[in-house]
Amino acid sequence: MRLENQVAIVTGAGAGIGEAIALRFAEEGAALVLNDLNAANLAEVTGKIRAAGRIADGIAGDISDPETGRILAAKAVEIHGRIDILVNNAADFTAISVEEAEVADWQRVLNVNVIGTAMVTKAAIPHLKKQGGAIVNLASISSFIAQPNFATYNSSKGAIAAMTRCLALDLAAHKIRVNSVCPGCIFTSASEREIARLGITTEAWLAGAEAKHMLGRVGEPVEVANAVLFLASREASFVTGEHLMVDGGYIQW
Repeated sequence: MRLENQVAIVTGAGAGIGEAIALRFAEEGAALVLNDLNAANLAEVTGKIRAAGRIADGIAGDISDPETGRILAAKAVEIHGRIDILVNNAADFTAISVEEAEVADWQRVLNVNVIGTAMVTKAAIPHLKKQGGAIVNLASISSFIAQPNFATYNSSKGAIAAMTRCLALDLAAHKIRVNSVCPGCIFTSASEREIARLGITTEAWLAGAEAKHMLGRVGEPVEVANAVLFLASREASFVTGEHLMVDGGYIQW
């Protein structure tokens, strides 16, 4: 198993991509400390992992509160004595144009996606430094391209890409690798909320999304989880500061 004897924190693990990451990591032997804003969803995912005979503890909380990151790191060390992997997956999906966004919209998306990610990472770094490890951030194709009326979200994900590069440089001397995974359109509950916001059918959304990808389809959460697993594992031991596109060819087309 690729993550045997490894301790991993995964944020936003209650559904979608985060849940898929948690389940794949558990299959590969990691001991998990999971976080999500939704306590019920988190309990369900934690229960699935435990039912499979794997190790997982869930801590509900909003990563925009700096205390959440401190609690996650402290709990991982209290239970397992170390932290080897951090996956920053939790995100706010506020997507509004600059023209329409208010200060509260910017604060919400930046507080979670940028500041929250930074604070969770800050809390984990002292423990990662003790033996080295890996940080995987969930950026996005939105980190690198323009999309209509998505300025708030794209700006926050652009910051995640920049943060990834800076962390990779700052932490390399401590044998901590830092990379990002950049999904294209992945069908999750966030997709369902976007469909509802747009007031269109799922079929119409899928038709539009599929046409943007070379492979002619949207992705599945487990396909992103597999990429995160690679970057977190020793198989990526000479990879740092990189952005791995899991986008079916979206940004190359």
